This record gives sequence, C-alpha cells and structure tokens, in this order.
Amino acid sequence: MIGRPEVRCFFYGKRRRKTKGGAKSALDWSKKQRKKKMNGNKNGGGAGFGGIVGEYIRRHHKHDPKDHQCTSTLVRHIKAPVHLVWSLVRRFDQPQKYKPFVSRCVVQGNLEIGSLREVDVKSGLPATTSTERLELLDDDEHILSIKIIGGDHRLRNYSSIISLHPEIIDGRPGTVVIESFVVDVPEGNTKDETCYFVEALIQCNLKSLCDVSERRAVQDRTEPIDRL
Repeated sequence: MIGRPEVRCFFYGKRRRKTKGGAKSALDWSKKQRKKKMNGNKNGGGAGFGGIVGEYIRRHHKHDPKDHQCTSTLVRHIKAPVHLVWSLVRRFDQPQKYKPFVSRCVVQGNLEIGSLREVDVKSGLPATTSTERLELLDDDEHILSIKIIGGDHRLRNYSSIISLHPEIIDGRPGTVVIESFVVDVPEGNTKDETCYFVEALIQCNLKSLCDVSERRAVQDRTEPIDRL
C-alpha cells in the first residue's frame, strides 16, 4: 500500500493521483469512513460516532485544529482484553511491537511525560526518521498521547491521542481502540488528501495492533464471560 503513487505524492508535496482500485486501497477506505462520519451525528466532538463510543471521543479526544490543519478519528474493535492491548500500546519505547513501518526506536531518558523517542522508518516510505515526544501516559484510563516535533517527513505539528476502552465481543473481553490526530496540511496538498494519508497509516497500525493482540489472546485462552 505504501508504494502507491498517491502516498508518494503526499510526501513529495504533489497532488494525489486518482486510484484505480476503488475501495481496495486504504486511502479509499479512509474516504468512505469520513463520509460515513459526516452523515452521522454532527454535534461537536465525536461526530459520526454514536452511543458510548461517541462519549469516549468527546471525553478524551479533544483537538483544536487551526485553519491550516486537519483532524480525524478512527475506531477499531479488537477481540482481546484491554490489559493485553494496552501492554502493546503503552510501550512508547517500543512502537515496533505493533507498528509495521517502524524499524527501530531509541528513547532519550526515562519513560516519563516529556520523554523523546527517535523512530527509524522502514524503507519503502520517502521518510527516514521521526522525533516524537510523550505527552500523556495514563495507565488507569488507558490513554497515550504523543506529539511529533521533528524528523524527515511532512507531518508537521502532528499530535495524536489513542485511548482503549473495555467491551464485550462474542461473550469475551474485548477492546474498542480510538485514535485521533491533528496535523498541519502541507503546502501543495489539501485537507482531504492529508487526512486520507494519515488515516491510511493509522489504519495499518490499528490492523497490526488487532492482529498481534488477538493472536496473543488466543494463546492466553481467555475464558468467555457467562451471559446473564
């Protein structure tokens, strides 16, 4: 997916080409999801997400995008308990545990608020490094927030929040993962192009997180919860 022309064009500041594969690409998936949200609840934070998920978004995912920025929220349901998924997400020092585009990560100092990490990006992306700061790590509420402050890429002033919440899926402990972001729109690109690109990357990360977590959950043989 990363080798597609539209992704390369985003990095180099050119306009995104039209895809030929329709909904097969992650960018098209992102476009469909954004249209779905726009057709849903339009009242403030959590727009397009109803029920408890919308409430989680309104409570934990507050961004204040400027005119030159874009923002979006993605949701993923994982068939694994919160504590297991969180054990992967909270590792600010080891994002490569589930992020497929990270090859190496070095943290400066202790793992605490304000800590910096230098992330090396795998070949195939027209980017090599990213410098990121830990903004929030809440083990009680299961919330992680980071901000990109430098690196060889075009995601300027990128800030993200990821939160985990328990749910029951098919009678077993599951997790709803919510990730939101705000980022500058690079010169030469539109807000839609920027959101499509970032959403595609996050979707890949969330799919990998889902695969790793569910594989571990099967290994742990989580017992089903008795239905009332």
